[in-house]
Amino acid sequence: MPETAMTSTVVAIIVGAALIAGALVLWPRTRRVVTTPAERAVHTALHTASLAAVPLRGGLTDRSAQEAAPHLRALTGAAALGVADPDGTLLAWDGPHSELVERFIDAAERAIATERPVLVSVPGRAEQSARTLIAQPLLIENAGVAGALGVVSSGQPGPGRLGAVAEVARYVCGQLELAELDASRARLDRAEVRALRAQISPHFIYNALNTIASFVRTDPDRARELILEFADFTRYSFRTAGEFTVLSDELRNIERYLALERARFGDALEVRLQIAPEVLGVVLPFLALQPLVENAVRHGLAGTKRGTIGIVAEDAGTDCVISVEDDGVGIDPELLRSGALDAIETGSGPARSGEAAHIGLANVDDRLRAAFGNDYGLVVETAPGAGTKVSLRVPKFRAGIQA
Repeated sequence: MPETAMTSTVVAIIVGAALIAGALVLWPRTRRVVTTPAERAVHTALHTASLAAVPLRGGLTDRSAQEAAPHLRALTGAAALGVADPDGTLLAWDGPHSELVERFIDAAERAIATERPVLVSVPGRAEQSARTLIAQPLLIENAGVAGALGVVSSGQPGPGRLGAVAEVARYVCGQLELAELDASRARLDRAEVRALRAQISPHFIYNALNTIASFVRTDPDRARELILEFADFTRYSFRTAGEFTVLSDELRNIERYLALERARFGDALEVRLQIAPEVLGVVLPFLALQPLVENAVRHGLAGTKRGTIGIVAEDAGTDCVISVEDDGVGIDPELLRSGALDAIETGSGPARSGEAAHIGLANVDDRLRAAFGNDYGLVVETAPGAGTKVSLRVPKFRAGIQA
């Protein structure tokens, strides 16, 4: 083979090999997602922050501080980290340097008292360099100091490190503020349930007991059944477990209530139920339906010899729609437009002074909106002489809400 041809062949082989090698190098790179160190750092920081948020959303306690401390230490990059309560008492210490705990407690007390960060220089030993202890107060707006965060840093911290500690403390305060909001909401829910219990009509209780008494001589077996229904009704209505219940339990208690009312009114009260089986496990606020049904019974029989109550629970995709309807006297729309749901009159005939509806429809409306959002309040359809239909919509599932 001529030398020129041989040289060309060798060059072609070298170029081809180079192209193949380049393709092999580039090929795997096109198949994986390449992230920068900055992106990885941001992802790690966000993940660590989310891990710290879980225990902190329960408030600042020994347990929550101990569970959050390792994640907060990772966020600050501290050699060790401590958490103190508003009195300066140590709740958690994560990492080495336990010999600095007493200094942290002293610095935390000063930081809490002055509401300003306190820096304590710690001289180094032969085997250790100098360190700085930073006590950062946990300040919650309009609520005061919730505690203090202690960070052990190598050497003298610069503005960047001090700023990072302040931001982590601000993040902790945000989670504690959310925890207090959750606790306030729970307290409000409990207060509203207590209010609803207090609003269970004393007239119903009085009339139910009178009805049972009337059966004692004429029909003892029926009297015993009604006593059991009344006992189960009051036991459920005054239970202490949870602010939520499942629809099946709420309906069962309404059946007890209606059994007592039917024993009193006989054929004058007709009840129609239409319940989709697939929504029986839906969670809703405790005693959300009782006020609606009690109002329906009172309105359905007000000024009439006979009344019909309809209770419907339907599957509506991701939601459950529940309605309670009567064919009674209806409600003045002006009263509804004024927002005075709790001023709806009840009873057979005109309400006497002080006997306006204490059944608490507005209470139910507020609790629905607080639990599920403004799309889930009560909807009332009514007109004088045309009956009343009250509907509510609840999601089939909502994270964080369970019976």
